[in-house]
Amino acid sequence: MDKYEKLREILDASPTGAPKSRAFDEILRILYSPDEADLAACMTLFPRPLEAIAADAGVDPDRAGRMLEAMADRAVVMSREKDGKRSYGLLPTIPGLFEFPFMRGALTPELARLAKLWDEYHRETQGAAFSGNPTPIARVIPVEQSVGTATHIHPHDEVARLIDTVDYVALGNCACRVSVDACDKPREMCLIFDAAGRFLVSRGFARQISRKEAHAVLDKAEETGLVHTSNNSADKASFICNCCSCCCTILTCRTRLGLPHAFAESAFQAHIDAGSCTGCGICADDRCPMGAIDASGDTAVLTPERCIGCGLCVSTCPTGSIGLVRRESPPEVLPTMREMGARVLSEKGKLEAFLSQMKG
Repeated sequence: MDKYEKLREILDASPTGAPKSRAFDEILRILYSPDEADLAACMTLFPRPLEAIAADAGVDPDRAGRMLEAMADRAVVMSREKDGKRSYGLLPTIPGLFEFPFMRGALTPELARLAKLWDEYHRETQGAAFSGNPTPIARVIPVEQSVGTATHIHPHDEVARLIDTVDYVALGNCACRVSVDACDKPREMCLIFDAAGRFLVSRGFARQISRKEAHAVLDKAEETGLVHTSNNSADKASFICNCCSCCCTILTCRTRLGLPHAFAESAFQAHIDAGSCTGCGICADDRCPMGAIDASGDTAVLTPERCIGCGLCVSTCPTGSIGLVRRESPPEVLPTMREMGARVLSEKGKLEAFLSQMKG
């Protein structure tokens, strides 16, 4: 089997997948030299000690170490250190292999080529592979300024509370806006937490920030009309993306590709008070990322099935005519990342392949 195809098959065992594609084959050949692909094809999605990877690949440990460090420096493999020993693992396509190389913000000629290939891959097959079947991997969280209008708020529905559950906060550029470059929304808006955040900071792809600074990022996202998204579990956030509907992988799975299970809506839905609405159109023209509001008449009208409950329409309504109400049947948020991953893998028929990597 071709080394790049073997590597793709390992990556395809992740919840977000890596379906076969001409575009992805070219992506892998850009990201990994032939020797690196040989070594990477002996790795798994779980970090393993350098010595074990070198032994499986039949490569001298010193040489393997230099190659793995070079790949980690380009953020195409993950590294971590524990008890003085370093281990390495493959990154899933999303979030990871796509996003991390773009997070420094500068679009080199090589990254510009990758940007076009990732966009092609997203449209052809990766978007559908990322989407839930039916359980989504990601979910929308309302902007903080809007949830005060709602009742029955759970901790995992409050975006600011998510930051308080993590140990380490990193801030990087939004890979989607860097690569797609379809809008002028702010770019340094991607929050990554704990192990992944430490890795990105150590390799120069992000910078460590305080919780106070992270809250300021959330405020800026609300101000500029970006949608908060995170992993679809209630235990702990691994990231908070602040997404636009024209560039970002999560939202464009629905806005561009029409995939209904691309992400879970928030537990809330907008409600418009027609009696006080003046029909100014701010909500429809400037804030709603999904085209869920029509303000062509005397008052704004909501199309409920399009509303994702982001709350962006609420915080800028000059008459206070829009609020959030809890959905009668809110989408399920899985209790833990482990349970969410297991369900997604099971639904996609990949659980056995994923677990076999844990044993390997």
